[in-house]
Amino acid sequence: MKSGIKPGLKHSQTYATTERMRAPQLAHADVFSTPSMIGLMEGTCVRLTAPYLDEGENSVGMHVDVHHLAPTKIGQSITIAAEILEIAGNKIRYAVSAVNDAGVKIGEGTHRRAVIRPKKVADG
Repeated sequence: MKSGIKPGLKHSQTYATTERMRAPQLAHADVFSTPSMIGLMEGTCVRLTAPYLDEGENSVGMHVDVHHLAPTKIGQSITIAAEILEIAGNKIRYAVSAVNDAGVKIGEGTHRRAVIRPKKVADG
């Protein structure tokens, strides 16, 4: 990792919710699913971290602790915010949150990622 990575760094991104992000078990309701929200939270953490990785490094998710607080209809946009809270060795802990375009907080929690060298992992 590069030396510029530190607690307090933030990144946010707005996403449109699509039919692919729908909760399939709710056949008659077009609502945004929890797995989709978590995936966008993880992706936002990846984008926050990427500029601070050395060549050959990548990050992988290792823990998610997120609460889905309120529904969002498919078609609404959501903004995901991520902030680095702690760095311990190659492990990074983030605060994550999601707010829909009506200003309702729909999710919050923490996420942990590990910085790895994929080639080393593949080679054993």
